[in-house]
Amino acid sequence: MAEARKITVLDSTLRDGAQGEGISFSVQDKIHIVQTLDALGVDLIEAGNPDSNPKDLEFFQLAQKLELGHSKIAAFGSTRRKDLKPQEDRQLQSLLAAETENIVIFGKSWDFQVTDILKTSLEDNLNMIKETVQFLAAAGRTVHFDAEHFFAGWQGNKDYALKTLEAAALGAVSSITLCDTKGGSMPLAVLSITKEVVAYFEGFCRKHSLSPIQIGIHTHNDCGLAVANTLMAVEGGVSLVQGVMLGFGERTGNANLSTVIADLELKCGMKCLPEGKIVELTSTVRRLAEIANISLDSSMPYVGTNAFAHKAGMHIDAVTKNPFAYEHIPPESVGNERVFLMSEVAGRSLIIEKIRKFDTNITKSSPVVSEIVAKVKQLEHDGYKFEGADGSFELLVRKIIGKYQPFFKLHYYKTMGEQSMHNGAACSFAQIKIEVDNQIEITAGEGAGPVHALDTALRKALERFYPNVSMIRLTDYKVRVLDLQSATASKVRVLIESSDSMEDWTTVGVSTDIIEASWLALVDSIEYKLIKDFEKKYKKFL
Repeated sequence: MAEARKITVLDSTLRDGAQGEGISFSVQDKIHIVQTLDALGVDLIEAGNPDSNPKDLEFFQLAQKLELGHSKIAAFGSTRRKDLKPQEDRQLQSLLAAETENIVIFGKSWDFQVTDILKTSLEDNLNMIKETVQFLAAAGRTVHFDAEHFFAGWQGNKDYALKTLEAAALGAVSSITLCDTKGGSMPLAVLSITKEVVAYFEGFCRKHSLSPIQIGIHTHNDCGLAVANTLMAVEGGVSLVQGVMLGFGERTGNANLSTVIADLELKCGMKCLPEGKIVELTSTVRRLAEIANISLDSSMPYVGTNAFAHKAGMHIDAVTKNPFAYEHIPPESVGNERVFLMSEVAGRSLIIEKIRKFDTNITKSSPVVSEIVAKVKQLEHDGYKFEGADGSFELLVRKIIGKYQPFFKLHYYKTMGEQSMHNGAACSFAQIKIEVDNQIEITAGEGAGPVHALDTALRKALERFYPNVSMIRLTDYKVRVLDLQSATASKVRVLIESSDSMEDWTTVGVSTDIIEASWLALVDSIEYKLIKDFEKKYKKFL
């Protein structure tokens, strides 16, 4: 059997990804991201420009002390400034001072960018590229060249675009990456152009007695084609792919590396990660989302929570018989899991799958199955939605089949709010009285809103009895108005997403009172965590 073709992976989460709206990494975040990507087995980590801001400068100082098992960190910067010699350019000096073995340099490959944006001559731009690469290579660095706007440049002036690549090659570059910087290229064009470039440079290197130069691809998602264009480039012969593991970045983002890697390894028979690491893809992506403090798109291919989710009763029935019926790969091959979404269109097969977690003796003909189906349909008619509230659905099933026991009893809760006359900021307070094993606890909490205050008070009351409540973190809070015609008297549905860093779950509450709806979802969230921890500790059901 022929050896799988190796594709080098360069992740730009810390550089291109950091340009995405709402993304802001602390120095410690950057360190954690490097460690997470290294654990997965990413080859190169493009970590930013050490001359761009004090935070990146501090990161590179700390990064020198990191002990990485697989990944190599690359500093990123531009070619020398016009009218400066490389040794006079402060930015190039900062790249050397970062002391990374690898340096990525970008330069213009589109004549329009050279004459109208850089305001220099086409010949000077070629010299800027060649001299910059030569300067850094002479200092012992492995230099990678990003040909910015290459595909637009090819369309406008193909000969000049190729000359920019030749300039980098003659400067002793290790790899050349073709960049679809505006994200406007079409897949078939990318395939055709990359094929021509790869073939051209094989001959160019032989002609000039150069070592083989790796050709790479860097795409943006402005047309929704970043992943497709990356795959087309690989089909065209490139052996290095750039992107961001979660796909975020400037404008509409970059090629999503989690999708690219899974496609190449599982669909194309190529090798992107070290042996056995592809099964860590889902956990890696979710860890990165936590660090970036963003909600992971549930519909993201391979790694999203809905990537292997089934809702329709007929689909669920087929998948329980043979997953191949509706799944293109086994979920566990990327470290994900199959999910059955509970709703009014789900059939008995789903109910059975859910109940088997708690009672393996229940069959399709058991009366309790009909009871659960009827209860779900009634609650969904009342405004509940269980397909996105796995935690609340599991608690509902437990209550019906007798595998549930409440961890506390509520006596009352009370909330109030006020607006400070001093600074105009709103503040809320909550008081709560609960009972655990005949012991009463009364506490109060303060928060930015009534739900936040109630959450604070409830945690404070419960932590005395259940210290692991402190591990729960609310990652998202959504409110949906169900009856728009009733205005402020409308019924609302509240969804709360929670995490304890090991597992994520979602709970739901419905009421005409938004505080009560929030309370119902909040209680389910905490009880879900407590039940799971109880079962892990005692290895049995309640």
